[in-house]
Amino acid sequence: MFKINDYVIYGLTGVCQITDIGKDEYAKDNDTQYYVLTPVFSSNMTIRLPVNSRKVRMRPVMTKEQVLDLIATMPEQETLWTDDDRQRSASFQTALRSGKSEEWVKLIKTLYTEKETRSTMGKKLTKTDEDLMNNAERQLYQEFAIALGISPDEVLDFIQKYVPEKVKA
Repeated sequence: MFKINDYVIYGLTGVCQITDIGKDEYAKDNDTQYYVLTPVFSSNMTIRLPVNSRKVRMRPVMTKEQVLDLIATMPEQETLWTDDDRQRSASFQTALRSGKSEEWVKLIKTLYTEKETRSTMGKKLTKTDEDLMNNAERQLYQEFAIALGISPDEVLDFIQKYVPEKVKA
């Protein structure tokens, strides 16, 4: 069970902070406890989730050590590219929705590599691929920012300095 002030990854919302744990005074079932989540990087909403729900995809934010370990493995991460647009889109959507930082890294690395390849031919990524890469970067950079104590805008520079091969993710 999470505690108040814990940082969590909640679905595609990104990093949230648990601001309260309590019962819903307006609910018919007054015995159910709820987490009250506030997205850290967009505070225009509040999310209420049942504490005991098995359907909720929520996990703790990685520790600084876990983030540094993941960054160190970025050069060896496999890529997920396939030429079939539908299959690729489905695979990338699954990776994005997985809520797993390792999958986000693979997705970003794959799309970044493809973007570089296409750039040399004077082409761009498809809009769908570009959007997927941006969403994966947003999720990953938010989590890394919280774990490293920096802003999401500083994450790419941090990664580039930490990985000698300047792997961009």
